[in-house]
Order: sequence, then structure tokens, then C-alpha cells
Amino acid sequence: MPKTFTRKKIFVCAIMLMTAFTFLIGRLSYLMIWKSDYYLEKAEALHQRERSIKAKRGVIYDRNGVEIAGNKPVCSVSVIHSQITDEESVVAALSSILNLSEDTVRKKVEANTIREKIKSNVDKETADMLRELGLDGVMIDEDYKRYYPYGSLASKVLGFTGSDNQGIVGLEVSYEDVLSGTPGSILTLTDANGIEIKNEAEGRIEPIPGDDLYISIDVNIQKYAEQAAGKVYKAKQAKRVSVILMNPQNGEIYAMVNVPEYDLNEPYKLIGINSKGMTDKEKQDALNMMWRNFCINDTYEPGSTFKTVTATAALEEGVVSVNDTFNCPGFRVVEDRKIRCARTTGHGTETFRQGIMNSCNPVFIDVGARVGVTKMYENYEKLGLFEKTGIDLPGEANSIMHKKENVGAVELATMSFGQSFQITPMQLLRAASAIINGGKLVTPHFAMYYEGKDSGERHVFEYSEKPGVIKKETSDTMRELLEAVVAEGGGSKGQVPGYRIGGKTATSEKLPRGNRKYISSFMGFAPANNPQILGIVMIDEPVGTYYGGTIAAPVLSEIYENILPYLGIKADYSEEKLKETMSTIYIEEGD
Repeated sequence: MPKTFTRKKIFVCAIMLMTAFTFLIGRLSYLMIWKSDYYLEKAEALHQRERSIKAKRGVIYDRNGVEIAGNKPVCSVSVIHSQITDEESVVAALSSILNLSEDTVRKKVEANTIREKIKSNVDKETADMLRELGLDGVMIDEDYKRYYPYGSLASKVLGFTGSDNQGIVGLEVSYEDVLSGTPGSILTLTDANGIEIKNEAEGRIEPIPGDDLYISIDVNIQKYAEQAAGKVYKAKQAKRVSVILMNPQNGEIYAMVNVPEYDLNEPYKLIGINSKGMTDKEKQDALNMMWRNFCINDTYEPGSTFKTVTATAALEEGVVSVNDTFNCPGFRVVEDRKIRCARTTGHGTETFRQGIMNSCNPVFIDVGARVGVTKMYENYEKLGLFEKTGIDLPGEANSIMHKKENVGAVELATMSFGQSFQITPMQLLRAASAIINGGKLVTPHFAMYYEGKDSGERHVFEYSEKPGVIKKETSDTMRELLEAVVAEGGGSKGQVPGYRIGGKTATSEKLPRGNRKYISSFMGFAPANNPQILGIVMIDEPVGTYYGGTIAAPVLSEIYENILPYLGIKADYSEEKLKETMSTIYIEEGD
């Protein structure tokens, strides 16, 4: 019995030892083979310190390949607490050379963290001064800072980047995924205490640069537009002047101006405002206003430029013809409201064509009533006035319209000549594009394509279009009517010698009524028979004369006189021939 019992014990112990040994072999195999990558990563993390390398941001080019947003080599300075051997020397050097307060630097130097960034966007000369000191624990890495070679050009379109090179506003943030690239890193070997092991080579993962973005803006056209807008801004002491120039056939925007612009290389420097004594909130509000793009971020009452939409709706619905006659006694009574015409003595009997040329409110009140609320709203919807345009800029506003069921006779009357609702300038220009291009609703946009820096592979952006939103016959008639406005009517100061120009003026009083503050505007296109460019000029709160036909039309005329030949658009006839063929010009007091 005892011998048998001993054998059993030995056998059980042997089985247990073999099981334990098998388990250990299996566990070691699992750790050394299956989990080797995991633990290798852990070991490297324990003995390596990682410093990020910013990726070079993609360049933004205009449509002709001119660089308008590039990169400037700079450095970033950081400290690693565990590697600092002389804190006082580090604090003194960094605060003095980087022009920072000692308290700010000391807090970061004494912070017991893996790495503390002291300052970004340090120029190379300053960084070299720090390198020469050879301070333990101070790391200086190559970096890039966004640089705008044209300063303020198209500032409210391009936008700018933050301290970490990320897009903040404008196209810089809209195309962050395209432009940003992938950061790299520098890996430094350290001991268990985090102290760098000297004479050990650094590991390096190279950053992947961002792709280059090509946009539809033309630097030369943008310059022409900004110069013209700047002149009238000063002459009329305006609050702002905005200009949009686009191709009505495909939605490409050649220029977008919002004077005053700001310097993209110093985006936090307020223009024309003394920030002394301002609270942080007041300063931030002022900066937000300075960065604001009126063309898409704000709505306004368009006034008489919107008569193009009313006329289009009437022609579409077949409730008016070009030669229909109307009577203007200088006002029209709608329910309990007396609505006046710009010519208080009235235009008398006039055709629909003359009503557009004269920008006669009573004619458009009658036309709006013929169309009716339901059909008018259907045409608004077809022309995209209830939706955002889809432009590739952040913060686009939408129209503010009456609910259809709340539109009475008075509301319909005032809407017919562009009051009592609000749209963005971009919404108006998009609708106008469809009106003059044969009936195609396009998507306004800037981005054309992007290319990989290394691969050179091109990716073309595509934008939605809605053909046939109005009939071609309606579009043909509207082009002819709007050409008559410039050739013979209230938009005569928008003429360009040798070219057939179509357009419409407006002078809209800002709310509240009676404050004598206006937005004067002119919307024009060329050539009138085959539009290749459509533009609008808006002068906000001009001092003195404020009629759009008087002060806004000449601005677009000046711009077109410069850029139409530049775009390769040939003149239709000589200036002498133009004078011979011109009919009597009607100059109105208002729009």
C-alpha cells in the first residue's frame, strides 16, 4: 500500500510539473511571439521621447498658378523637464531671447511633464541664438509658418491659420483636410529617468506635406476689384464696399472683395480701431467683425436688383409681356399702404420694358400681384432663394423670408421690388446667373482642384448644377431687358465702351426705415448676349449721394473696363459705333 501510494503521488506531481511547464512554455511563446510588437512598443515608449514635426501645409494657388498662401520656415522651442540641468539659466535665456515673461517661462520649465512647448513660429535667427547656448533640456525643432505674399489680398476669402498651422477661417478651414498634411516626429532615446542618452542617434518619422489647392480667384482681377472698391470706399466714407465677380456659366468666382480687408500675416491686428482699454470680449468681437465676409455671412434687403427675379417669375408664368402697358402716377395704394415710386411725379404710361429701365416700383407691384404669392414662391424656390448656395466657405447664412401663409397684398408688393425680406449677396448672384445663362442653377465655388506634392496626382472638384430651372426663352428676354437698362435706362453709368453690358441698379434703405442709411448696388454682366462674367458692387452706408446707378454702377464699369480685355472677351464694337447706335438715355433720381 505505501509503495503504491508513493507512486501515485510522484505521478500526480509529475503531471502537475509538466502542466505548469507546458503553461509557462505557452505563455512565454505568447509573449515573445504573438505579443512581441506590443511589448516592443511599450519598451520603446519607456525609453523614447517623441517630439512632433509639423507637416508643411499645402500651398494655395490662384487659377493661373500664382502662389497666394505659402509657408515660411520657422522653429518651435520646447523644454523637457527631466533633461534640464540648470533651470535658472534656461529660464533666463528663454525669457530674454524669446521676449517672454520669466513667470510664464518658469511655469513651463518647472512643469513635471514629458514636454512643454515654450513658443512657436520662432524665426531662424532667434532659434540659432538658442542653439549656440547648448542648454540641456531645450529642444529646437524645424517648423513652418503660414505666409501670405500679397498681405491683405482676398483676406476674407482665404482666411488664416492658428499657431499650430490649423485653419481658422475662410478657405484655410474649409479645405483643412486637403492642406494640412500628416505630422512627423523625432524619437530620442532616454534612460528610465527620462534623461536623454548622449551619442545615440535620433529616430525620425518624416512628415507628409499637405496637398496644393488651386482656386478660381485670379490675382490680377482681385487686385483690380480691390483697387476700385478701395477708391469708392474712401470717396464715399462708406462702412464697407463689397464686390463679387463670377462666371455665371459654371459658378467659378474670379474675385470676392470686402473692403476694408485685413493683413493675413497679422490677422489679430485690428484695422482702424484703437484696442486700448477694450476688454478681451470686446476685442474678440471686433476681430470677428473684421474677419466677417459680408458677401456670404450676412443678409440684406437687395432692393431693385431683385426686380430681375420678379420680372423672371412674371415671364415664366406668362402673366406679362415685354410690351404690356402700365400706368405710374408716382405711387401705388396697396390696402392701407401708399407705396411711392422713386420718381414722385410718376412715369405715366410705360411698357413693361420701360418699367424695368426706369426701375418703376408701381409697375413691379402690379407685376407681383399678377404672379401671385404661390407662383412667386415657386419661382423663388427654383432660383435657389430658400437654400444656401453651397459655396465652399464656412458660415454661409440663409435667406430670411416670410412664411407663404403670412404673405398678404402689402408683403407681396414690397417683395416684388426687393424689400421686406433678406438674402445674401451670393444668393442673389446665384439666382441672377440662372436668369442670364439660359436657366442653369450653378453652385458658386472657389476650389477647382488639388494636387499631391509628391505624386502630382490631380483631384478635380465637382459641383452640382440644376439645368432648366427657367425656360431658355425667359432667359433670352431677361438678357435683352437688362441690356436695355444699361444702354438706355437707369444703369447707363455701368456702360463699358465697346461692350454690350446688361445690369440692374438698386438703392435699398437699411432698417429701421428713416435712418437715411442705404446700401447702394449695381449688378452687371458681360457680354450681354453671351454672359461670361457677372458681378455685383455693394456700397454700405455711403455719405452724400447714395443712388446705386450714380455711385455703384461706375465702380463695376471701371472694373470691367480693365478685366474684360484681360479675360479675352472681345469688344462688340468701337466707341464711335456705340455713340451712333445709342438711344435716348433715361437718368432717374433713384433705383
